[in-house]
Amino acid sequence: MEKDQDYIKDIAAIRTMMERSSKFMSLSGWAGILAGVYALVGSYIAYVFFKFNPTEIVYNSTAAVFPDLLNVIVLATIILLLSIGTAIFLSFKRATKRTEPLWNATSRRMLINMSVPLVTGGVLILVSVSLGLIGLLAPFSLLFYGLALFSAGNYTFGELRFLGILLVLLGLLGSWFIEYGLLLWAAGFGLMHIFYGIYIHIKHER
Repeated sequence: MEKDQDYIKDIAAIRTMMERSSKFMSLSGWAGILAGVYALVGSYIAYVFFKFNPTEIVYNSTAAVFPDLLNVIVLATIILLLSIGTAIFLSFKRATKRTEPLWNATSRRMLINMSVPLVTGGVLILVSVSLGLIGLLAPFSLLFYGLALFSAGNYTFGELRFLGILLVLLGLLGSWFIEYGLLLWAAGFGLMHIFYGIYIHIKHER
């Protein structure tokens, strides 16, 4: 009986070692929560102060319709940098606590797989801005970010794949209902991130 328990412990230890070597488990739930808060605050600022809420896909004169479009782009960039910085800082703290390196083969593979849809989406968004396709900015950002998370789910928490699917669905919905694009963006980048972060924190960090 005692030997059986030792075998079970050995198997559990081996499984943990294999999981650590193949999965990046240092993502912080708090990073997701804070990213969601940043997104909600950003969407509020864009809507209230910059009057950004596209109701059509194409605008022939975007400067006339959205004079603060550049401010919206700067705001989105700030939110992105804040989210990335928070994720790196909190993941570093969690990796240190777990005595694991933050930058390893698994995290590199995860970032490479994320970068393909993210870079593609970023270029497509810039092209859309130049062509006046302002109504597709929010849906495109949801779509390609969701695809990036789905890819990253192969190298970290499996729940990230589910979050990616939800964001892709919201992006597709926003592509059809352009007038709700900003609202769906806030729901995806804001609320979904917060729910995901809370779930990860409760399940994997407590």
